[in-house]
Amino acid sequence: MFDTLCDLVPRDGDYPDRVRRLDILNRVLDGSIYDVLPYHFHEERGPGGEYIPLRKRRPSVRYPLCRIVVEDSVSLLFSEGHFPAIDSSDPQIRDAFAGIIKETRLNFTMTEAAMKGAVGSVALLLRVLQGRIFVDVLDTMYLTPTWDPQAPDTLARVDERYKVSGADLIANGYAIDDPGAQYWFARSWDSSSETWFEPVPVETPSPAIVDATRTVSHKLGTVPIIWIKNLPGLSVTGDPCDGACTFTAAVHTQVEIDYQLSQVGRGLKYSSDPTLLLKDPALSDGDMVKGAGNALVVSEKGDARLLEIGGTASGAVIEYVRTLRELALESIHGNRASPERITSAQSGRALELLNQGLIWLADNMRTSYGEAGLLQLARMIVRASQAYSLVVLGQEVGSLDPAASLSLKWPRWYPTTAEDRQKDVQSLTSLVASGCISRETAARAIAAYYDIEHFPADPDAEDA
Repeated sequence: MFDTLCDLVPRDGDYPDRVRRLDILNRVLDGSIYDVLPYHFHEERGPGGEYIPLRKRRPSVRYPLCRIVVEDSVSLLFSEGHFPAIDSSDPQIRDAFAGIIKETRLNFTMTEAAMKGAVGSVALLLRVLQGRIFVDVLDTMYLTPTWDPQAPDTLARVDERYKVSGADLIANGYAIDDPGAQYWFARSWDSSSETWFEPVPVETPSPAIVDATRTVSHKLGTVPIIWIKNLPGLSVTGDPCDGACTFTAAVHTQVEIDYQLSQVGRGLKYSSDPTLLLKDPALSDGDMVKGAGNALVVSEKGDARLLEIGGTASGAVIEYVRTLRELALESIHGNRASPERITSAQSGRALELLNQGLIWLADNMRTSYGEAGLLQLARMIVRASQAYSLVVLGQEVGSLDPAASLSLKWPRWYPTTAEDRQKDVQSLTSLVASGCISRETAARAIAAYYDIEHFPADPDAEDA
């Protein structure tokens, strides 16, 4: 059924196949994949009385299994209690990034990036305006990256090109002759500037002309974009610039679940509204009248039957749907734990074992969006401090040392219980007393649980 839906999604020959595949995955993620079907599920007959097959009806029940798994994995990645701290050997850099994360609401930005990137890839655009740092999330559907042949992990250029209506361009300040026509909008980023181009008509394209008014120089010496591939593995789009999609393996099953639940709902509605059968000797054989009060009137020798789904069949479908859900969640490493089975408070370690599949997924995403995303963005910000006087929370931070080390400190997957924290404190106290670790190292180990932001450099200093 999912393949049937894909065939109904409009195909624009002016775009590469990658754009259409990403469009389909985005439709699955936001729930609009069924919008291509012309009929509602309750519409069984067309205007001419012809039967409408199920494949042309939009299901009345929709279970967003794919989106649930994406949201669960992202919440383990960048929610308030899981966002990593940017650590460095340079105290100035540590303090600067503590302020940058708060001012730019970077946890919200990275959450949005991980949600959009679930289809295969996402891009982060760094901008510095009047000394302040801004990070935008770019959908990669219409972006084309070009990599430096001498450094294959470094972007040399990123191009953006898509169609837009003349009316939208006029609303954004462009002088367009035909508001109803379609135009190509284009811009590109390289190591020196962000170049905008004048929109050109789709029907009669002309050579690209640089829009000097909107083109700006960013002075960073590198492309101000971080390209993030979602997960390791085979890309659905077939393009090496994309990673594996988070939910591809469950898409077909999600569609099956939606239609099975819709059919059960349809049967229950019929069962809740039974049809009364009346035999009337006055009617001739073969005649049937639809009476008031949901009744069928037939002749004395006539008959009519309404085939309905029974309770046994409904139960079988529900059990089938449960099985499908389990298989789908297992295939994409979703959370299969049932809250009904947890009868008492569990330790953080017990919850990790319970949700091992989901943690495996989020752990892979830590590499994609953490090491290859957030950490690279932090290095780009340090580089930007060499060209701009950065202002964070109203204070100038000065030039940051590009040679200083940068790393991410991730918190535990699940909050610890009081018993877990007590054991940690006892272990750390013993290690500090024996001289195996310093008090600063011990404070950093529990910083996430007690909201410690400043650490003592002096072993005899009081903990913050």
